[in-house]
Amino acid sequence: MTEKAHITPELFVFFRELKENNNREWFQANKQRYESQVREPLLQFIADFGLRLPEISTHYVAIPKRSGGSLFRINRDMRFSKDKSPYKTAAGIQFRHESGKDVHAPGFYLHLEPGGVFAGSGIWHPDTRTLGKIRDTIVENPERWQQAVGNEAFSSIYELGGEALKRGPKGYDPDHPLIEDLKRKDFVAGAPFNEEEACAPDFIDHFTERCRKAAPFMEFLTTAIGLPW
Repeated sequence: MTEKAHITPELFVFFRELKENNNREWFQANKQRYESQVREPLLQFIADFGLRLPEISTHYVAIPKRSGGSLFRINRDMRFSKDKSPYKTAAGIQFRHESGKDVHAPGFYLHLEPGGVFAGSGIWHPDTRTLGKIRDTIVENPERWQQAVGNEAFSSIYELGGEALKRGPKGYDPDHPLIEDLKRKDFVAGAPFNEEEACAPDFIDHFTERCRKAAPFMEFLTTAIGLPW
């Protein structure tokens, strides 16, 4: 157990206030709060979790960089959005596969938002080729897939989510017993925490355990798309 919490209630206070004042003037006036209460503590969390990550997989990485690393940038991409709010009102951390270049790579994830803290795992919005590999592997290894998502350690805390097709994908038996899984466009799972848990000194221990319990699910997806686990 660590002696000092990485995450403090001030992080959630900052994001609550940012949500009410989502403009550049307010952010610039409170930028030092962001640095001291959000970015620096989370970079330390990333560095410390990076020491534990090889116990789960030696091919997933923790990169404690101010930009281009595991911590998502706070600026929103507004190019294709009607919402022109410049800043995200939550912190996101993704521990991606070493071969991944962006958010669409498989990874372990931590989301920190007022009223919405959760650990995540999986692959979000994979391209068509990657999605096909996962679906084919489910068809070829149905028992392995069912064990990955149906074992009690995983299913008791994680819930599969993301987008799905309304009808079965082309090229697959519409009566396949796992058709609901084959309809998935995202292969992601989330396990909730609350703010009090996130601010506890031993939160990194609990997050590590959540990632460990997601390992069979992550191993299935990682190897299905041809990457080393």
